[in-house]
Amino acid sequence: MMSKIEAIDRKIKEMKKLAEGIMKEGNEIEAVKRNTKRILASIAMLECNVSDVKEVM
Repeated sequence: MMSKIEAIDRKIKEMKKLAEGIMKEGNEIEAVKRNTKRILASIAMLECNVSDVKEVM
């Protein structure tokens, strides 16, 4: 189970890196900026959820 959590954690970090790259490249486009902020907020919630599970295990 812990290896699954670690794999999920790595994927979440990859998603965050991709979203940050999209925001950086598309920052001049308001829709891109707004939507990547939403994506990053959702990723932050995933990070919290995974860290909570890691603490319990």
